[in-house]
Amino acid sequence: MNTVILTDSSSDLPLQYIENNNIPFISLICRYKGNDCKDDFGKSMDYHEFYDGIRSGEMPTTSQVNVQTYVDGFRKFVQNGNAIIYIGFSSGLSGSLGSSYIAKKALQEEFENADITIIDSRSASLGQGLLVYYANEMLKKGSSKAEIVDWLENNKLKVNHLFTVDSLDHLKRGGRISPAAAMFGTILSIKPILHIDTEGKLVPLTKVQGRKKSLRTLVEMMSEKIVNPSEQVLAISHGDSAEDVEYLLGILREKYTFKDIIVNNIGPVIGSHSGPGTIALFFLADKR
Repeated sequence: MNTVILTDSSSDLPLQYIENNNIPFISLICRYKGNDCKDDFGKSMDYHEFYDGIRSGEMPTTSQVNVQTYVDGFRKFVQNGNAIIYIGFSSGLSGSLGSSYIAKKALQEEFENADITIIDSRSASLGQGLLVYYANEMLKKGSSKAEIVDWLENNKLKVNHLFTVDSLDHLKRGGRISPAAAMFGTILSIKPILHIDTEGKLVPLTKVQGRKKSLRTLVEMMSEKIVNPSEQVLAISHGDSAEDVEYLLGILREKYTFKDIIVNNIGPVIGSHSGPGTIALFFLADKR
């Protein structure tokens, strides 16, 4: 059986990487300006336009992917005799992964030899994207499905996520902080630093005062945990905040040499909850 690696659009990999490597994906859905819009790595929706809409007062919403979408996404590969590894959005942040398990069961009842493995990445954005990247590199080098699955399960909780947001409004909307905390935090220019824990949930770590201080803090916290940076692919995702990314890259390049750096916008599904100006840093460590 030939192995196929699938993911979903919350992995936030650059569209060019997805297309160049022929990585099939499930599109998550964002409801924006009264329409259901596909989150498809920027093919259908311009990132800048999306974030400008939020800045102007648009309030997009999201919903979990239904079972039929997963059935349709998996079916053609099962019919062709492919073994599937699906690397999905954290179950701690979305109910979509639950739909994928139901779809897997339905297809295994329909096709006796259906070979589908679902990986709960317990990651988001380019944290999930890094898992897809490393799995795809293994596949290209001839690793077996079992070897790739084993690597993913043993390393997914070594992918660290460090986030900061420019505005507290979206954390308030999502119930992460109280309206009073958001108001006083905005007045004092408080910037939270958050991460994704071992359950795949977004959790606050600390807070600092000022935007540039928050970006420097991301690097300081990364420095305490990262292992063998010169052998790693570092990833940065952002909510339409290219200038801040350049500032962050300047700090990082003064201190480190990486194997490669992937930079991309945060897609509309995650961006609906994190908002414009979010900056996220992803790397491998011994643990989260």
